[in-house]
Amino acid sequence: MDGTLTLKKWYIIACFTTALGILATAFIPVRPGSLPLLTGVIILSHFVVSFVALSANGLAAHDTPPEKQGRVSGFMQAGYMGGTGVGGGAGLWLAQHLPAVWMARGVLALCCLLCCFALFFVNEPVIALKVKDIGATLVNVVTDVWDTLKTKLGVLAMILSFLPIGTCAAGLLFAAIAKDWNTGANVVALITGLLGGFITGLGSLTGGWLCDKIDRKLAYLLFGLFQAGCAVAMAWFPHTTTMFVTWTLFYSFSAGMCYCAFNAYTLEAIGKGAAATKFETFAGLSNIPIYTMTFIAGLAYTKWGASGMLKNEAVYALLSAVIFMVVQPLILKRRVVVAV
Repeated sequence: MDGTLTLKKWYIIACFTTALGILATAFIPVRPGSLPLLTGVIILSHFVVSFVALSANGLAAHDTPPEKQGRVSGFMQAGYMGGTGVGGGAGLWLAQHLPAVWMARGVLALCCLLCCFALFFVNEPVIALKVKDIGATLVNVVTDVWDTLKTKLGVLAMILSFLPIGTCAAGLLFAAIAKDWNTGANVVALITGLLGGFITGLGSLTGGWLCDKIDRKLAYLLFGLFQAGCAVAMAWFPHTTTMFVTWTLFYSFSAGMCYCAFNAYTLEAIGKGAAATKFETFAGLSNIPIYTMTFIAGLAYTKWGASGMLKNEAVYALLSAVIFMVVQPLILKRRVVVAV
C-alpha cells in the first residue's frame, strides 16, 4: 500500500468494494447452487475491508501531531471496536424491521460510502519512499520498517505487542461461560453486542484522553492490569446475572482502553514514512498473544472452570507488566537509531 496508490485512493477503493459486497449479498439467492458465489463475495469483502484500517492508520500517522495521538487512537478504536458492536446491532435491527432484505443491506452499504467524506478533513501525505521503480520502492519500504523496528520505541513496542496483557481473550468466551452466572442468551446478546459496543467505544475515548496525559506504554500496562482486575472481580464476586452484566461491561470498557493504548503507542513508535505497513507489522505481532491467550483461556476453562480461567488471565497480565518494567530500563540504555 505504501508503495503504490495514495492512501486516500486505497481508502475509497476499499469503501466502495465493501459497499458493493454488502449490497451484492442481498441479491444472491441463498441456496446450495449459489453458495460458492456468496462465499466468494463474503471473502472478498472481508479481505478488502482490511484496507480501510490500513489506509486510515497510515493517514493518522502522517496527519496527527504527537500530542494528539492518544485522542486520535481513541476515536479510531471507538470506530473499529465500538462500531463493530453498534453497527452489527443496527444492521440486525434494520434487517428485522425493514420490509425487504435489500433495504437493510443498502443502508449499510450507503454508510460505508459516507465514510469517504471524512477524507476531506485529512491531509494526504507525500511519502518520500515512493520512486518510479516499484522494486526500489519496495526496498525503501522494507528498509523503513526495519529501521523503525531497531529504534528504542520500536523495540519496546514489539515487546509490548508480544506480551500477553490487554489481549481481551477471556471476553471472547463470555457467551460460553454465561451459564455459570445463570445468564440468559438475550442478556448475553445485549451486553456483548449493541451495549457492549457502546461501552467499548466509551472506553476507547477515555483511554485516548489518558494516553495524551501519561506515557502511552505505561498507559497500556495500567489498562491491561485494570482488565485483569475486572477478570478477578468477576471470578470472586457472586455468580449472578447482575454481577455478570456488571463485570462484563467493565471488561468491555477496559478492552476499549487497551486497544486504544496499543494504537497510541504504535503511532508514537512508527513515525511517518511507510506508516501503514509499519502499523500493520505491529498489529500482526499483537495477534500472536491474542490467539495464544484465547487458546490458553479455553484450556484453563476446561481444567479449572470459568473462575479459574479469569484468574489465569490475570496472572499472565501481572507477569507481563513485571517483565516489561524490568526490561524497559535496559532497552532505554541501548544506543539505537531513531525513526524518521
